[in-house]
Amino acid sequence: MARYETIDGLLLLNKPAGLTSNQALQRVKRLLNAKKAGHTGSLDPAATGMLPLCFGEATKVCAFLLDADKTYRVTARLGIATDTGDADGAEIATADVPKLAADEWREILESFLGESLQVPPMYSALKKDGKRLYELARKGETVEREPRPIRIDEISMLEIAGTRLVFWVHCSKGTYIRTLVEDIAKKAGTVAHTARLHRESVGDFRADDMLDLTGLEEVAASGSECLMARLLPPDTALEGLAAVELDNEASDRFAVGQLNSVSGPATTGLVRVYGGANEFLGVGELSDDGQLAPKRVFRTGEKNP
Repeated sequence: MARYETIDGLLLLNKPAGLTSNQALQRVKRLLNAKKAGHTGSLDPAATGMLPLCFGEATKVCAFLLDADKTYRVTARLGIATDTGDADGAEIATADVPKLAADEWREILESFLGESLQVPPMYSALKKDGKRLYELARKGETVEREPRPIRIDEISMLEIAGTRLVFWVHCSKGTYIRTLVEDIAKKAGTVAHTARLHRESVGDFRADDMLDLTGLEEVAASGSECLMARLLPPDTALEGLAAVELDNEASDRFAVGQLNSVSGPATTGLVRVYGGANEFLGVGELSDDGQLAPKRVFRTGEKNP
């Protein structure tokens, strides 16, 4: 039976264009010789940028990262619509591009600020009656999709030149940038598709901490220790949560899923939980009456068979 390295951490991959998120994950997983791995917040194959990869016990934070806000640099091609909403799709419509001033484009972009409802694209991984929407779309089928709530916190125009519109956006989970581009174009009186999409950040993670595949392969060539030194601790993904520290006895109870009474931060809801020597124990839920219930218990450092 194959033996795997004991790996518990996160890696921020600068995903290249041309790979699915899972293909990128599998390449890094092989480099690390990791047994358990997952990714959060899939990027389209044509898209580039930050893809958090989770290994070992860090896979337990995947669900929390899915809820994180994201930022993107977007390049839209005005005047041409495609069936997929991006440059990989087939052209399905064309339209003249109105001659608008830069301030007019800024006004259109800023009109999308705040909360709204967005209809997901057919080319997406969402399911309808057990089938992925993109599977139905490839058969030429179109089904009704329920609008979903999204939020645009910031949006700013970077460039407008002819049929090229470049903007930056900070948005909530579940926001489809391809649909946003189409909606922006519709408001301007034309059509468009996403020509390039680069995700700059996920949650509080910094772009400076990203590594591309070539860089990872170079680090791996220096030895597995060098590669694992680039991993981030699992609790890095949870810095937005308040922290609670437990004594040894309470830590033992938390580790086996038992409730604890704590006098911690003036907060309720999900919290990061630490034991002695600042050991990360997992994620707990703190109630109004100071009861801490384990939600995700972490057991880092355990050997993989």
